[in-house]
Amino acid sequence: MSAPLMVGFVGTGIMGAHMARRLAAAGHRVQAWNRTAEKARQLERSGVSAAAAARDVARAADVVICMLSSGPVCDDVLLDQGEVLGTMRPGSTLIVMSSIPVESARRQSEAAALRGVNYLDAPVSGGEAGAEAGTLAIMVGGDEAVFERSRALFEAMGRPVRVGPTGSGQLAKLVNQMMVASSIAAVAEALLFAERGGADPAKVREALLGGFADSTVLRQHGQRMIAGNFVPGGPAKYQVKDTSTALALSRSIGLELPLLDLVDRLFADMVSHGDGDLDHSAIIREFRRRQV
Repeated sequence: MSAPLMVGFVGTGIMGAHMARRLAAAGHRVQAWNRTAEKARQLERSGVSAAAAARDVARAADVVICMLSSGPVCDDVLLDQGEVLGTMRPGSTLIVMSSIPVESARRQSEAAALRGVNYLDAPVSGGEAGAEAGTLAIMVGGDEAVFERSRALFEAMGRPVRVGPTGSGQLAKLVNQMMVASSIAAVAEALLFAERGGADPAKVREALLGGFADSTVLRQHGQRMIAGNFVPGGPAKYQVKDTSTALALSRSIGLELPLLDLVDRLFADMVSHGDGDLDHSAIIREFRRRQV
């Protein structure tokens, strides 16, 4: 392993907590902050120290990793009230692993450059299970040399791939979310169809494994739908955040995406009906609500 780094970790929610633990287990010195302070303190048993304020994790850090819920929240903590970026030393690196708009990543990168701080946008896919196992798909945008210097850090959390310049990581994540959202909706609709048609949806799912319809979504989320287990690994409110962000970007570049538009409305309706904090596989509940 390369030399241990001093890592500031901002945001220790469902996935961030596991990611911070894995970095500490890899030998890095990790200090974490979370708006709900108890979530950060719970990591102390895993070798992660807790900070009282967001800016505290940045002062001595070689790298600051941000894993907050949205672009506005990241801006608030990194650039505004939290002032994390203003506390970082020149030559250090800010890695935003949250899913945020492409434009937000580019603005944050510009702000970092003015302070002599390196910047990578590196959103992830794989949910809580991937974060815990260290198997996250990590889509990275930014300077290639900065990416290579950060590779070992990323590899403690999953499989990193640099996909292009700043903002490209967020674009790749939107591509991922488009495909995931559409697949989850398709599996939910198909399993409901099997059930209403008189088949056992669990057996239909079993029969499809190994065929062309097989997928991680069918295996994991299909099972969640059948079991009615909607404890959030990926909350639906974050799914619709990403589909809406992708739609806005597609319109800004003159691209029509009718399937995404439909899926976005399905998830938006799901959230408006009170299911936003459930796992995104709970979209099957929205399909059930639409039946007469």
